[in-house]
Amino acid sequence: MTIAPPAPAAPFGDSDRGAPVTSADGATEWGTPREDWPHIARELADDLATDAVEREQAGKLPLDEVARLRESGLLTLLVPAERGGGGADWRTAHTVVRTVAAADGAVGHLLGSHYFLSYCARFFAGPDRAARIERTFAAGHWYWGGGIASQEPPLLLTPTANGYLLDGHQRYGSGVGVADRLLVRAAVPGTGEPVAVLVDTTAPGLVSGGGGGDTFGQRLAAAGGVSFDSVPVAREDVLGSLSSDDGALSPFAGLAAPTARLVSAQFCLGVAEGLLGEVREHGRTAASPWHPFSSQPWQGGAPQDPYVLTAYGELAVAARAASALADQAGDALTRGLERGEDLDDEEGAEIAVLASAAEAAAARAAQEITTRALEAVGATAAFARHGLDRFWRDTRTHTLREPVAHRLREVGDYFLNGAHPPFSLPA
Repeated sequence: MTIAPPAPAAPFGDSDRGAPVTSADGATEWGTPREDWPHIARELADDLATDAVEREQAGKLPLDEVARLRESGLLTLLVPAERGGGGADWRTAHTVVRTVAAADGAVGHLLGSHYFLSYCARFFAGPDRAARIERTFAAGHWYWGGGIASQEPPLLLTPTANGYLLDGHQRYGSGVGVADRLLVRAAVPGTGEPVAVLVDTTAPGLVSGGGGGDTFGQRLAAAGGVSFDSVPVAREDVLGSLSSDDGALSPFAGLAAPTARLVSAQFCLGVAEGLLGEVREHGRTAASPWHPFSSQPWQGGAPQDPYVLTAYGELAVAARAASALADQAGDALTRGLERGEDLDDEEGAEIAVLASAAEAAAARAAQEITTRALEAVGATAAFARHGLDRFWRDTRTHTLREPVAHRLREVGDYFLNGAHPPFSLPA
């Protein structure tokens, strides 16, 4: 069996309007304007920040955190307004992910993964089926988990008279402990073609938990392995091919990879900026960790230790440079998505390379910032009550799954040889 390619995908549509609401007289009005979503994300982030350290140290399943995301309306942010969602674009989604990740890295990771996975219906299913899925998703306020990474061994999708049965084990999936729906990678018997499959987490034979969730960082990301034992799947829930063979996917569908890369970049930037915000307040009031080596004691007034000022200056430059590159890549992605099926291979490759560069820069900046910022604070950064180590642990856990070396190789091969990056989806 071969999965037919989806019909040409529709562009964004009107993304300036908010979600539709019904007034008392039954008339349809438009709800939250796009410019209000960052404000909603900021309010949620402020709420998460009040007890982020305690929640992270407890490491409980993030049921309450996902409930807060659902109540805020942020889960359906990218669903077009006419389908019951927030009607925002990826620029807004990037801002939201970065804002939430700055307050709580694990929740930011949950939200970013959800945005990518829930958007995949547009990449891999035809426009009519994607519209039906998004309407149902928006009505139910689903949280999407799982993963369709190419490094995952595909599950087995066996056809039956009424649909399919899904069998196998996925080693790592994001948010599997709290998801309403999972998007996973499966193989068609005979051809071995990889396809994206949408699975109801309440389906019989599905067991989540174990494996990949046992990490020292992102403790609230509800990640882990998932087992499938003859899980029933409807025909309409097989979205489409994930094949990396040349010509198997349209340039538009190929934008799934840079879309995921930029979610990763925004997560890294958010965690880095969150730690910088924490240590900045500390650095304004605390004594310099390099005080014994300073030529003057710098008593009173604003901090003037040249070592401290230089360290914070270097970290601020790293964050701003990576942020600027991520914003540039985000703008390119938005233009590519708006072109839809008019996008050509070369344009898609340029977007993919720019996204790989942005992810590499953000990952390196986050690793540097979450390490050196602790040095700028000094020995008190090790106190568990401050919880500053969670920023480093969240970043390192993420970057171990997405090694920078792969992105740098893609950028270098394109720079030297004009080679298009391979279609590869992240964990």
